[in-house]
Amino acid sequence: MSMFCYQCQEAAKGKGCSVKGVCGKNEEVAKLQDLLIYTLKGVSEIVIKGKLNPAELGDVNHEVLKSMFMTITNANFDAVAFEKEIKKMLTLRNNLRDMVDAANKKGSPNFFQKLLGLKKEQSGKTIAVADLHNAAKFEVSSKAEMLKKAATVGVLATENEDVRSLRELIIYGLKGLAAYAEHALNLGKEDDTVYAFIYEALAATLNDTLSADDLVALTLKTGQFGVTAMALLDEANTSKYGHPEITEVNIGVKKNPAILISGHDLTDLEQLLEQTKGTGIDVYTHSEMLPAHYYPGFKKYDNFVGNYGNAWWKQIEEFESFNGPILFTTNCIVPPKSDEVRSRIFTTGASGHPGCVHIEADANGKKDFSKIIELAKRLKAPTEIETGKIVGGFAHEQVFALADKVVDAVKSGAIKKFFVMAGCDGRMKSRDYYTEFAQNIPADTVILTAGCAKYRYNKLQLGDIGGIPRVLDAGQCNDSYSLALIALKLKEVFELNDINDLPIAYNIAWYEQKAVIVLLALLHLGVKNIHLGPTLPAFLSPNVANVLIETFGIAGIGTVDNDIAAFMDAV
Repeated sequence: MSMFCYQCQEAAKGKGCSVKGVCGKNEEVAKLQDLLIYTLKGVSEIVIKGKLNPAELGDVNHEVLKSMFMTITNANFDAVAFEKEIKKMLTLRNNLRDMVDAANKKGSPNFFQKLLGLKKEQSGKTIAVADLHNAAKFEVSSKAEMLKKAATVGVLATENEDVRSLRELIIYGLKGLAAYAEHALNLGKEDDTVYAFIYEALAATLNDTLSADDLVALTLKTGQFGVTAMALLDEANTSKYGHPEITEVNIGVKKNPAILISGHDLTDLEQLLEQTKGTGIDVYTHSEMLPAHYYPGFKKYDNFVGNYGNAWWKQIEEFESFNGPILFTTNCIVPPKSDEVRSRIFTTGASGHPGCVHIEADANGKKDFSKIIELAKRLKAPTEIETGKIVGGFAHEQVFALADKVVDAVKSGAIKKFFVMAGCDGRMKSRDYYTEFAQNIPADTVILTAGCAKYRYNKLQLGDIGGIPRVLDAGQCNDSYSLALIALKLKEVFELNDINDLPIAYNIAWYEQKAVIVLLALLHLGVKNIHLGPTLPAFLSPNVANVLIETFGIAGIGTVDNDIAAFMDAV
């Protein structure tokens, strides 16, 4: 087959994309993504076997995050960008390997101890180049050579189905972890233990001596560091922009020309708002950027006027009617169908698409958005597609402030159950299930949500319970961490020994790899009986799926009525 990818929920026929990705990526991009991940495995093996200290690796750490983020579904479709990144990572890989080799030959004098971050007791021989896996040694100099090599190192290179499944589950979790770690890094927060684990886990996927049990343990450890990364990002966001507040967000439009910003990166939004102040240009959020309105730090901008549209998959028609330029800060790009729309799309960070202008940061992390602003001035204002307001901002601190009211409602029976319906939205008709589920759950239940899955029900008029809205939106997909903190707080308040004894049911929609790390994080925290849909991941082999089912109670979805009945009957 020309390619093989099954990392997202839309894997063709529920098995995998083998000709072209349902997401829109072609064979060339798919293969280059495979080779980039393989290159990162080689880097990681050198770091682990060479006993290098991640705290000393600076730019290498940061490029590893960016590289992994680029391979997330719908993030980057630009083959040229992947070719450049592979060459960059090969250079960094070779530099690390040469440093280790030189340190060995020179007996690790003090200079090399400092350079490599080695402790004194670790000096001396650490690794021989001959002992490294091919991932740490192969060389390619042209795109043709890259594609030829990529054909031998993709997902299917691991022949054993169960080992392949566990390795890919770990890798996809790492991709989500890297995305959240990069967002935190952009706000000046990083944790060397996260880098150390990424190297450990990537190198482990090259180790054929690891058993299935070893890989299961590493999968749960991936969830552990997912929690670490999400906590780091939460701290980064809230220390810079304040804790989210209950906020009404306008979904209509004004008469000024405007820029639409999509994705997840708040630092890009801040820079765009700073550069558009006083220009007469309004800024609207799209899809996962909606929760930016909840942060106090963004409320000072008069031209930050609302949210336009819905979840990512509706962008084809919504970008047509927006009329102005669109800035993608991260993933969730749908390849545009018209040249006119493509000419209005700009990308930055890990995102990219052929034919769209890509904006790089300077050495200080600053980005020049003047081209976007000048284009916006020449284009007409957005066409209104809806009116009204939606309410959000129920992250952990805001819900903690309502804790007494929530506890009283539970104790009085006014609230019988909380449904965690976090995760992703997507194109499949089967996702109407989540809208119908939200419409049909009993009136004495509350939805806790985060991620773009909320667009399936956040505009429904579901009312409130004693002043508590029946849809509590915590924010972006990474803000699922808030939902975990809320659950842990309720466990403490109700003096329970097990988080699974709470009146909380988990009915989560997934699409891509950031949802995978959220799932693994919940498993690490001990949450069981999670329902996952609209389909279980194609990358779970039958045996691995059975382990998750038997150990953690993972289940798929059924009919709306049957699932509601089962959830309500459960303790």
